[in-house]
Amino acid sequence: MTSTAEQMRAWTGPAILTYGFRPFFFGAAVWTVLAMALWVPMLSGHLMLPTAFDPVSWHAHEFLYGYLGAVVAGFLLTAVPNWTGRLPIVGWPLGGLAALWLVGRVAVIFSAGLPGLLVAAVDLAFPVVLATVIGREIVAGRNWRNLIVLGMLAVFALGNALFHWEAARGEYAAQGYGLRLGLGAGVMMIAVIGGRIVPSFTRNWLVKRRSAVLPAAPMQPFDKGALAALLVALVLWVALPLGTLTGFALALAAVLHALRLVRWAGHHTFAEPLVTVLHAGYAFVPLGALALAAEILAPGSFGIAGAQHFWMAGAIGLMTLAVMTRATLGHTGQDLRAGAGTVMIFLALILSVFARVAGGVWPEFSSPLNTLAGLFWTLAFGSFAVIYGGLLLRLPAAKRI
Repeated sequence: MTSTAEQMRAWTGPAILTYGFRPFFFGAAVWTVLAMALWVPMLSGHLMLPTAFDPVSWHAHEFLYGYLGAVVAGFLLTAVPNWTGRLPIVGWPLGGLAALWLVGRVAVIFSAGLPGLLVAAVDLAFPVVLATVIGREIVAGRNWRNLIVLGMLAVFALGNALFHWEAARGEYAAQGYGLRLGLGAGVMMIAVIGGRIVPSFTRNWLVKRRSAVLPAAPMQPFDKGALAALLVALVLWVALPLGTLTGFALALAAVLHALRLVRWAGHHTFAEPLVTVLHAGYAFVPLGALALAAEILAPGSFGIAGAQHFWMAGAIGLMTLAVMTRATLGHTGQDLRAGAGTVMIFLALILSVFARVAGGVWPEFSSPLNTLAGLFWTLAFGSFAVIYGGLLLRLPAAKRI
């Protein structure tokens, strides 16, 4: 039987197509930098794209469904072979998936001159094909426990479809059902998958250091209860975003997931930022739930958009960077340690999040704070593309970065 290594060695085309994380992590980083570079002048009125979406909705869509869609693809195409024991997708089939994602980005940019149904079909082709591929691998590998991941991916794709439908109707899609459904699916992915990898990677690192303190094992009854509470809160938030019951449900979920995080012993990992950042990324899950609860129960606390950015930029942005850096180092044979450049990437992203949230708290300073957030965001992902690009494209790179 052909092994993964033999399959990759047999591929004689571009190195970037030898594993799923390569094209999608690199593409996601480059795209989010380009999208932010376009968004800042759009926000100030100095640039108009030929898109049918209003500027804020385009920004929200391209980060959530463009950027996160690519990272999810890169992660799943790399993780699912490990889960199922089946061979990864390499070569031109992988290139075809990447091309579908890229064509979706182009279609949305030029959507003003195209039929709305065509734009939606082109953009949705990527998540539908991805879900089909992942579903086939999970079923063929009889990896039934991970069908939940396929379900979350399907909900994510449904959110994208709703986003297109709301935008086509002239609604403010950036605060619509499609945005909330997709964001809720993304947060749930972090809660489920992060709930596996954060304590697991933490335990591995602490065991090597012979630590007497180890994280709680993942997916204990408490974890399942916390996930159920979060799921209920997210469903209420999608359906009734300003409901009082939604606010209390989000507050409860915030408390439970803060306690869940404490059980993983993250405060013992400060010597290795590559591990600590996983805990920091997960911390934005309860922070976002708490901020949204505060905004619902005491309007004006953060502003809806500001509160959502604890999830959008914080939980999703930092957790995906944490996973992308770790996976890239691990799958290219590097030491699992964060150098100065990697630490700078993480710090820049955290500064971006708090600058953006501060813009919601103090709307009179929103313009400079949003610009500052955009600059830090660009620094974080631009640095990732530069520092890790050599590894993703298989160019010569230093052992430690």
